Amino acid sequence: MGIQVYGFWRSIASFRVRVALKLKGLPFEEIPIDILSGEQFEPGYAAVNAERVVPTFIHDGHSVYQSLAIIEYLDDIHPTPRLIPEDVKERAYARSLALMTIADAHPLVTPRVRNHLAEAFGADAKAIEAWGRHWTTEGLATYERLLARRAPAPFALGAEPGIADICIAGQVVTAQYLKLGLDAFPAVAVLAGRCFEMPAFATSHPFEQPGFKTASAPH
Repeated sequence: MGIQVYGFWRSIASFRVRVALKLKGLPFEEIPIDILSGEQFEPGYAAVNAERVVPTFIHDGHSVYQSLAIIEYLDDIHPTPRLIPEDVKERAYARSLALMTIADAHPLVTPRVRNHLAEAFGADAKAIEAWGRHWTTEGLATYERLLARRAPAPFALGAEPGIADICIAGQVVTAQYLKLGLDAFPAVAVLAGRCFEMPAFATSHPFEQPGFKTASAPH
């Protein structure tokens, strides 16, 4: 059995896993789960992922959840090219950069959070968009400060892209969703541009997925 990924075209976490698999040259099948329509809560998918989120990664019948855990698993089963450094200090730094999106910025703008803002607090579309722009900007600003302290060379941790670059690129995709410019974040913009010059990033972009093209097609 090969690799299957239950994901969604718009999901930033799915984007991260997509890029990691393509950087490693590992073929996979992506099974779409529409998290905007609530497909993740249907019994069939709830049996696959008890948290009822995407992505879910399945390899040889073994399931892994959460994008960071999936990428670490990929490094274990297919060590080259490495996405998380072997050096202890570099590995901690790479994880720190990754978690700024995975644990801090991105969870605050997911569909379930946006839905809760509307249902529990009566937030309208304008307020929810302002919420998303605020936390996405905070994430970009944090990355900009850190990249100013340690300039990419040419990627966040050196010559090759890794988990930090994947996560920073994902933060930029979120900014694109919200039509946030990157003028205030030049180091982030340059790094993301460098990433998206690579096919693994460019072909993983949400706007390049079949689901986006279907959703944006005239009806």
